[in-house]
Order: sequence, then structure tokens, then C-alpha cells
Amino acid sequence: MHPQGKIVEQLFSETGVRINGPKPWDIQVRDERFYTRVLKDGSLGLGESYLEGWWDCPRIDEFICRLLKGNLEKKIRGNLRTLLFYLSARVFNLQSPSRAGTVARRHYDLGNDLFFAFLDPHNQYSCAYFQGTEDLTVAQQKKLDLICRKMNLQPQDRILDIGCGWGGLARWAAERYGCTVTAVNISDEQIRFARNYCKDLPVTIQREDYRKIRGNFDKAVSVGMFEHVGHKNHRIFMQVVHRSLKDEGIFLLHTIGSNVSRANCDPWINKYIFPNGILPSLRQISRAAEHLFAIEDVHNLGLHYDKTLLAWNNRFQEAWPRLQKKYDFRFKRMWEYYLLSCAGAFRARDIQVWQIVMTKLGCGTKQSFCRLR
Repeated sequence: MHPQGKIVEQLFSETGVRINGPKPWDIQVRDERFYTRVLKDGSLGLGESYLEGWWDCPRIDEFICRLLKGNLEKKIRGNLRTLLFYLSARVFNLQSPSRAGTVARRHYDLGNDLFFAFLDPHNQYSCAYFQGTEDLTVAQQKKLDLICRKMNLQPQDRILDIGCGWGGLARWAAERYGCTVTAVNISDEQIRFARNYCKDLPVTIQREDYRKIRGNFDKAVSVGMFEHVGHKNHRIFMQVVHRSLKDEGIFLLHTIGSNVSRANCDPWINKYIFPNGILPSLRQISRAAEHLFAIEDVHNLGLHYDKTLLAWNNRFQEAWPRLQKKYDFRFKRMWEYYLLSCAGAFRARDIQVWQIVMTKLGCGTKQSFCRLR
């Protein structure tokens, strides 16, 4: 075995993973450069070596879950590049207005054909709610309705949807609840589709950075967008929602979150999937909301995201024969590693997803909001 292979083999064995073992979560090493790469670059090297075809694994999700449960990342120190990224995230505002469009260009504008190949008919690119169902489409409908019921939507309500994706929630609220929706986004591909998807409904899709939002709304919602705000902007985000919401309004925040407060995210995810993304902790969210909002309810849907990601990967694999005309094989490995490694992270309880209901502090509300499970 490669000189550094025994070190990696020992580290992996402590988590229940064997090199070239028979279990579906054991990895098969194809190139011995893998060992040096992992010890040198940690999680970045692990993901990049998979993209290069240096290793394979039948169940990447289970492999990652075991590594995280075994705290392997703490045993392999990050390299200088990772340290420099961490320091830059602490010093610089990586989600400033001039940088905010980076994730839209590099991820959300990849092409609707890619996303619609594995998403449900409502194009929900966030955690589904598999309560009483195993079907992705039904689970996403349950998620949409869960959000609307938690906000106690009424036909007369004016709704602010911050980071509206392809318009699925905006259309649901307008069609099912009779609301008027103003939705903001900065992804050109999503905006173009959402405007057509919501035409003939009381829905306005604006190309707007959240910091420039104006207006006064009965309810506000943000699903899967707060992860792109960044810790230096959490307070600004909450202030924008606060000034945009009527005194008796309700705000629902749906976000992936971290168990601990950080200033950066996983280096591989940052480089290949969500540039400049940062998962907030509950502490960071609550501090950002101090003196602005009362936190009425926190609902953890983390295990539902595990199932969502597995469903997305199954659909992605089924769609690959037609997607490969546009995307190469390295992209396929990148995308499946992204979906399956994230599934493993949720299964290991390393990351969470929360729905948090808030009301304006000191104002009270005559409206009911639902603590639904």
C-alpha cells in the first residue's frame, strides 16, 4: 500500500469504513494519489479526488455519514488554502452586494434543464416534508402547505417572498390561498421562468437584491436563501424583513443550518456548488433577530432533507442519459457527490434545516400561527 495509505486506512477504520472493503459504504481506491490528497486537503481533497475518478463508493451518502459521525474532519487538519479561506471569510464580506450575484451565475443559472430533471413539478429546490408519504411530489406539496399554514395565510394578505426560486411558493400562495405576492430574486434564469410560471396571477417577480426591498407586507417568507446571506449580513437581512413587515405580521424563515457558529462553509461545497455560502447557527439567527423579532417556533426538518436529496439523486441518475448531451461525466460525478454527501451530512446530524416562525417584538399579533408537525 502507498506509504500514506496506512494512515488513511487507520483513520477510516475508526469510523467503520474500510479501504477496498465489501460493504456498500467502503470506498474502492482507483488511484493511490488519493491518500496524499486527502491528508493534504481534507474534505476538499476528498471531493476533488472523487471528481477525478480516484475512488468510488456504492453508497457515498453512508460513507460520508460515517466519516462525520466519527469526527474524521477534526483528525485531518485543513491545509493553508482552507485556513486562508476561513480568514478571508472572517475579514471580508463575501456576500456584499457586488459579490451576491456569484452564486446565481455559478449555480442557479446553470440551466433549468438540469434542475427540472430532478426536481418535483413545483420546482422546489429545498427540503420536502415526507410526513405520511414517500413520494417527492406529495412531500413538496406538504412542505408548501406547511409553510402557508404556519403563516396563517389569508386571501387579503400581501406576501413578501425573499429568494423565490422558480416561483413555486409564490404561485402556491396565490392560487391556493388567494394572496398577492411580491417575490425577489437575483438569478436571471429563475426570474425568467418564474415570471412566466406565475403569469395571470397576482404575483410580481422582481430582480432585486434583498437589501433594496421596499414596501409593507402582511407576511414575509424566505426559503433556502438565508444560507447565501453570510454572517456579516444576518442583521441587515433581519432589519430589512422587520421594516418590510406590518406590526402584526408573521415571518417564516426556512434555512439549512449549522450546529456551531462558523464564518465559512465546507471548502468543497464553497468551490464547486455554493460559492460564498455560509450555514447559520441558531445562535447566529437569534442574535440577528435580537430586539427585532420574537421567535415563536422552531421546527427541525433535517431528516426530511436526507430523503429529499436521495430522491433528487435518483431522479438525476434517471435523467442523465439526456443530460449528458450538455454536461460532461466530470459534472455528473460532481453533482452526485454534492447530493449524496449532503444527504450523509443530514443523516449524521452534522447539519440541520429549520423553519423558524417570528413576529415583531413588542407588537404582538392578533393572528394565529400554527406549530405544525
